Amino acid sequence: MRITDALLGEHGALYPLLDHLESVAANPALAAELSTRAAVLAAALEGHARLEEELLFSALAASLGSTGPLHVMRMEHNEIDRILMELQQAPGPATARELTRNLIAVTRAHFGKEEQVLFPMTLGVLANHVSEQLGRQWAERRQVHLVGTAGG
Repeated sequence: MRITDALLGEHGALYPLLDHLESVAANPALAAELSTRAAVLAAALEGHARLEEELLFSALAASLGSTGPLHVMRMEHNEIDRILMELQQAPGPATARELTRNLIAVTRAHFGKEEQVLFPMTLGVLANHVSEQLGRQWAERRQVHLVGTAGG
């Protein structure tokens, strides 16, 4: 399995969390639950971003450098982190709802850029065996057993 397949799969698991948080934010009766539910998303996003940066971005940096697409992706990771921190310290429900809507929009746009630009670019930059090795490293970090793959 290629690293891009693994990360795309994580996006697939994160989209329902974004949808759920969006519905919680839209319901004023659930305002008290917003920061708790956002904390679950925060943990998932932080783990996802860390693996992207440590595995994929570091492998791509040799070919792409630290500017351009990788710089944009890192800036967006930082923006998502900033919003998550502000959300945990939101002074009231209205601010929390606004920050949540912003978080969801930024995260969806970021995932879209990865899916439409970065991941396809990766397939042209990294040799297939390198992408598969990174996929195995992802599986090790996530403690996932890959069935039917070399070394898995």
